Amino acid sequence: MPQHDLIVVGAGIVGLAHALAAARRGKRVLVLDRDARANGASIRNFGFVTVTGQERGRVRELAMRSAAIWRDVAGPAGIAIEQEGLLLVAQRAEAGAVIDAFLATEMGRGCTRLGAAELAARWPMVRGGTAALQSPHDLRVDSPLAIPKLASWLSVAHGVDFAYGVAVNAVETGRVRSSIGVHEAEAVIVCPGDDWATLFPEIYSEAGITRCKLQMLRLAPPGWHLAAPVMSDLSMVRYLGYAALPEAAALRTRLEAEAAEALAHGVHLIAVQGADGSLVVGDSHDYAPTPDPFSTAAIDDAILDAYAQVLGAPPAVIGRWTGTYASAAGHSIVRAPTEGVRLVVITSGTGASTSFALAEDVIADLFGGN
Repeated sequence: MPQHDLIVVGAGIVGLAHALAAARRGKRVLVLDRDARANGASIRNFGFVTVTGQERGRVRELAMRSAAIWRDVAGPAGIAIEQEGLLLVAQRAEAGAVIDAFLATEMGRGCTRLGAAELAARWPMVRGGTAALQSPHDLRVDSPLAIPKLASWLSVAHGVDFAYGVAVNAVETGRVRSSIGVHEAEAVIVCPGDDWATLFPEIYSEAGITRCKLQMLRLAPPGWHLAAPVMSDLSMVRYLGYAALPEAAALRTRLEAEAAEALAHGVHLIAVQGADGSLVVGDSHDYAPTPDPFSTAAIDDAILDAYAQVLGAPPAVIGRWTGTYASAAGHSIVRAPTEGVRLVVITSGTGASTSFALAEDVIADLFGGN
C-alpha cells in the first residue's frame, strides 16, 4: 500500500493550497519541490490577496473564498496579516466614474465611496485623489515569511511530508519519478507554475501559456502607516472587475493619451507596507516565453512615478527584484493528462488570491464530495 494518498509536485502557493485541501480531508500528502526553499513567484510578489477588482463571477468567488481561508489559517500557522482591505484612489474624473459603476454592481457590496475631503481626512498621505473606493475584503501577508510558515504548519499540524531539492522528471497514474527515486500514491497533482518545459509541455503549448515578467521595488519606511494596500487609476484598466465595465473605456482612452509608456509596460500602482514600515511597490508586466532576467531603469522610474502621483515623493529604493509567472488567457488551467493526475496552473498572476479555493475544487473533483 502506498505511503501517501496524494503527491503534490511544487511547493509554491498553488501546491501548498492543494496540500491543505487534501490534508483537511484526512489524506496523507507528500509535497516535492526542486528548490531547497521557496524561491519563485509565490514569494516575489506583494502577498496581496486581492478580492476587489477580480473578474466578475467565478474568479471573484474564488478570491472571496481564498481570502476567508487565509484568515482561517493565518493565526494557527503564525502568519501575520499585515494589512486589511484596499484603498483604490481615483485621480481622474473618468476613474471616479468607474468606481461609481463598480459600487452599483454586486461586486461593490461592503465597499464604500470616499469623496475628496473624506479621503484627505482619513488618508493624509494620499494626494491628488478626487474620490476613492475603500474595500474590506482584501488582505496582505508578507510572502517570503508566509509561504515557509504555511509549509511548516502543514507539516506539524496536518502531517504533510515535504521533500525539497527533488527534481521530478516523470508523472504517470499512481507514480512519480524523481531524482531520489519512485513515489507512489493514489493521486498526483502537478503545480509547476511557469516551468513549461519539464512536465506536460504539450499541454502548456496547447493552452498558449507564456511567461509574464514583473519588476518590484522595496522603499524605505516613509514615516506614516498604510492601513490597507493602495491602488490607483492604472489598476482600473488592468483588473477585469473594473476594466470590463463600460465606464472603463473612457478612462483607458485618457490614460492612452497621458500614460502611454506605463500602459505599454503594464505598469500600475500597488503599494503595500510591512511590519518594519518599508513599502513594497510595483509592478510591471512584460510577456515572452523566456523573458530576460534584468530590471529596466525606465520601468522602475515609471513605477516610482505612479507612486509619486498618489503618495508623494518616494523614499529611497532599498531593494529591487524581478519575478515571472505563467500567463495565458483566462484565470487558470486544470487538466487531467492521465487518470488520477491533475495539472493545475494559475495563468493570471492571482496565485495568492485564488489558490486556496481553486484547490478545494480540484481536490473535490479528484477524490469526490463537496
